[in-house]
Amino acid sequence: MQLERRAVVPRALLVGAPVAAVLATLVVSSLLVAWAGAPVGRAYALLLDGGFGSRFAWTETLTRATPLVLTGLAAAVAFRARLYNIGGEGQLYAGALAAVAVGGLHGGAGFALTPWLLFPLMLLAAMAAGALLLLGPALAKARLGVDEVVTTLLANFIVLLFVGAMLDGPMKDSLAMGWPQSVAIQDALQLSKLVPRSRVHSGLLWALAAALLLWVLLARSTLGFEIRAVGANARAAAFAGLPVTRVQVKVALLSGALAGLAGAIEVAGRAGYVTLDMSPGYGYAGIVIAMLAALHPLGVVAAAVFVAGIQVGADSMSRAVNVPTYIADVIVAVSLIAVLVATMLAQYRVRWR
Repeated sequence: MQLERRAVVPRALLVGAPVAAVLATLVVSSLLVAWAGAPVGRAYALLLDGGFGSRFAWTETLTRATPLVLTGLAAAVAFRARLYNIGGEGQLYAGALAAVAVGGLHGGAGFALTPWLLFPLMLLAAMAAGALLLLGPALAKARLGVDEVVTTLLANFIVLLFVGAMLDGPMKDSLAMGWPQSVAIQDALQLSKLVPRSRVHSGLLWALAAALLLWVLLARSTLGFEIRAVGANARAAAFAGLPVTRVQVKVALLSGALAGLAGAIEVAGRAGYVTLDMSPGYGYAGIVIAMLAALHPLGVVAAAVFVAGIQVGADSMSRAVNVPTYIADVIVAVSLIAVLVATMLAQYRVRWR
């Protein structure tokens, strides 16, 4: 078997590839549902209804999709420049901790600042924390050739240990009855609710605005052209005179800032404080979302809603037909593999010898 690149990809294949990927995902996942002893049709119906079938389902899906959009954007822009940022989880927690460090100051300088000034400072602190956390691995890759996959992955564990130390130490809430959580941010810094009697908050608008701005940056700016050129071929870009190291540093700062912003939005919109279980893997899920979206910023929004809906719907399905909630992770993982295979087969022709 030999793969031969197509000179021209037919439009029918471009449209049919994602459809075929979805069908393949449903077929593979249905085998696991049937193995669990549940009716496949009813399980899928409950999955869709739990994620998208009601006002409550939509609000829960959008609430969970909000941080996923931002971590997906963080992974997408980094991967565009061939900077493989696997540290979105740690950058999210670093941003959340920085947000509480600024927004949780109930005395001194923090008390004197008005909320309209303190709120942007809180977001900027979170974005700076995430950006600086990725800056080190980016410089190590550019100057020393150190693999950023290893450094960013290990940074996740270091950050989580540091967060745990802070929650049991200087930033511990004395009113939490011994539970390891940080002090809460000021009430005036909480994000407003978009839908009454729901958890969906205005952080969703921030995430959508970030996706739109990132799309404009990549498609209509000089920096976006440089990012795409470095991602396509860094050596050719350097030969053409592009500052490859400078571009990758800018991408690192932007990617880390987006992940840090996700932590701040999660604190200000949902939790109000930091705990070690605040994120159920949003940083890692952002990588899957970026790949499902083919690294397109607007596609990240759709992929985040899809993944969030599957995760929310899996809870409803599990309660009704006694299927493990881990089936949601399997569906997301299989869909990623199916999309990658379908995209490859759309761009390459299989030749048998």
